[in-house]
Amino acid sequence: MTTAVHLSSQLAVNVLDARSLLSAFGVLGVGVVLFAETGLLIGFFLPGDSLLFTAGLLCTGTAGSGLKLSLAPLLVAAAVGALAGSQCGYLLGRRAGGTLLARSRSARLHEGARRAEELLERYGYAKAIILARFVPVVRTVLNPMAGALRVPVRTFTVWQVTGGLVWSLGLTLAGYALGSSVPNVDRYLLPMVAVIVGLSLIPVASEVYRSRRDAKAKEARG
Repeated sequence: MTTAVHLSSQLAVNVLDARSLLSAFGVLGVGVVLFAETGLLIGFFLPGDSLLFTAGLLCTGTAGSGLKLSLAPLLVAAAVGALAGSQCGYLLGRRAGGTLLARSRSARLHEGARRAEELLERYGYAKAIILARFVPVVRTVLNPMAGALRVPVRTFTVWQVTGGLVWSLGLTLAGYALGSSVPNVDRYLLPMVAVIVGLSLIPVASEVYRSRRDAKAKEARG
C-alpha cells in the first residue's frame, strides 16, 4: 500500500508548474504543452512563458535540480509546438467559428477572446498576431478568432510563424543565457520568471500607450 501511494505521488504532475512538467515529460513535454496552449482552447491555463524560460535555464545544468535538458532539441520542440499549435487553432476557428468559444463557461477565456478581437481590430492582422504571442490567454484565443474572422491564411501563417519564433526561441534562449551567467541561479528562479513574463508584455504595453497617445493627438487637432 505504501509503495502504491509513493508511486502515485511520483507520477503526479502539476500542469501549472513548469518544473513539474519538465521533470515528468522533458523536452517532448515542452512541444506538447505549447501546442495545447496555442492550439486548443482548453490549454489557455498552461504556463507557456515560465515553461520556456525554465526549460532554457535547465539546459545549463546549473539549476541544481538534477534535471538537464539539451538545448538544440528543446529549441526544435518549442518552435514546432508553438507554430503547429497556432496553425491548428486557426484552422479550428475557420471550421467551427465561435461555436467552441460559445460552449465555454470560463470568464477568463471569454475575456481573452474579447481582448484578442480588440487587438485584431486596433492593430491590424500582422501586429496583433505577433503581440498576442506575449499575452497569456490571448495567445490561445487569438488563433481561432483569426480563423473565425477569416483572416487570410497566408497572412496569418506568415505572422504567426514570425511571432511564434520570436516568442518561443527568445524566452528559451533568455533562460539559457541567464542560467549560463548567473551563479546559483536556482535561488532566483521565481523572481526571474516574473521579470521575464513582465518584459514579454512590454511590446503590448508600448502599443497601447502609442495608440492612446495618437488618439489624444487626433482629438487635440480636431
